[in-house]
Amino acid sequence: MAQADIELGQGLKIPAAELRQLASRSSGPGGQHVNKSATRVTLRWNLRSSQALDETRRQRLLERLASRLTAGGELIVHAEASRSRARNLDAARERMADLVADALEVPLSRRPTRPSRASRVRQQKAKRQR
Repeated sequence: MAQADIELGQGLKIPAAELRQLASRSSGPGGQHVNKSATRVTLRWNLRSSQALDETRRQRLLERLASRLTAGGELIVHAEASRSRARNLDAARERMADLVADALEVPLSRRPTRPSRASRVRQQKAKRQR
């Protein structure tokens, strides 16, 4: 089954060739269907060996997703909510894209601010009145 690349924005995409897709049996209720159908989808992407990332992005992802990575540096995403393997695959691809995009976001640095002169005057006036 040929898959498309996962678009992350910012000119970055996860190549389909670097993704490994596995199907297994879902857990939970479902009767005969769940007992014979492999609808759970697992997507694996190795961050350490990926050609799609430059070194700064790779380091940011390795730091931010450290709790979700295997010892070999693979990001693993599971999806099993649907009875359809195709819908679970779409859900897993979307979840992986969201995880990676959120981890790549650079937080804005806080700019220290000071109270304005008028607010200091109001505060002093209120203190005098109390």
